[in-house]
Amino acid sequence: MMLQKLFSMKLLTDLPTPTNISIFWNSGSILGMILGLQLVTGIFLSMHYTADLVTTFYSVIHIMRDVPGGWIMRVLHANGASMFFVFLYLHIGRGLYYQSFITQVHTWMIGVSIFLVCMATAFLGYVLPWGQMSFWAATVITNLMSAIPYIGSMLVEWLWGGFSVSQSTLNRFFSLHFILPFLIGGLAAIHLMFLHDKGSTDPLGSINHINKVMFHPYFTWKDLVGFLVVLLFLVINSSFFPTMLIDPENFILANSMVTPVHIQPEWYFLFAYAILRSIPSKLGGVVALAMSVFILYILPLSNLNWSLVTPFNLFYQMIFWGLLANFTLLTWLGACPIEPPFFFLAQSLSISYFGFFLLLMIEPWILNKL
Repeated sequence: MMLQKLFSMKLLTDLPTPTNISIFWNSGSILGMILGLQLVTGIFLSMHYTADLVTTFYSVIHIMRDVPGGWIMRVLHANGASMFFVFLYLHIGRGLYYQSFITQVHTWMIGVSIFLVCMATAFLGYVLPWGQMSFWAATVITNLMSAIPYIGSMLVEWLWGGFSVSQSTLNRFFSLHFILPFLIGGLAAIHLMFLHDKGSTDPLGSINHINKVMFHPYFTWKDLVGFLVVLLFLVINSSFFPTMLIDPENFILANSMVTPVHIQPEWYFLFAYAILRSIPSKLGGVVALAMSVFILYILPLSNLNWSLVTPFNLFYQMIFWGLLANFTLLTWLGACPIEPPFFFLAQSLSISYFGFFLLLMIEPWILNKL
């Protein structure tokens, strides 16, 4: 029945949609559009990419210089990943701000799973150009598995396919990077099934079919306008500033004998990287890194007994904007060197990051007591 709801065109176009939803509700459809773009450009790139240690780096240069239209496919794919995470964070932020995790628990849980798979896919793709930062980021991040007691070292060797990041690692990373986007598409379909089961919430948190209209034509045109604006911005960015978000170290062939001065992931992982580096214990850092994302799973579980949606009280507003400021500062600190005062700032902001989420969880209880 739910599958019929998803794939029936009439049910899609006649879906009851709140009349008062803002532009932030466009982020979900824009994410679907960018995912489609990433799939198309990725398939074309895979036709000329070679997952071989000797020729990988040069195959990317070949795509950029020799393949007709290869340069635009590559820069659209690279910048499209950043654009995808911009709207992914906007989408999550909108869910937090309007407390969608209370009224749409199943939809939220699947959404967090999509976020995790997207992070894995983006990390795997970052390794594929086989530049200096790609190689060392792969080495550092996969080495975190060694912090797991008893099986850590064995798990790292299994992940690498040997005793270091090598040909086997590149092969499996390429295979997984190719497969996981289709898994994201499947999860997105399930995400939509749960969304259509109850219908979209509005800024007031209501899911009642009182003040709603049909999705088509009103929101179809609204989504199309959003698609055109985002595509225009992406094309301008890819045409005039194609390497703005690419680390300069990645234009150097990977060399296992030379370590970059400052190893860092892409900007969309910097908040978690700052939390990881702020904890002296390796195991503690890995646990904090994992919890910085997995805490999104716990968030709705703390509100299951509350039907009250209260995003507009002053206390909740302070928590949300404090969390946003905290996230932004952690992202900046993730790109800073590990030295005073950045290290101590990262430690205090990591504690407050989890503190803000704790406040989000107990806020309905506090409000109920008041």
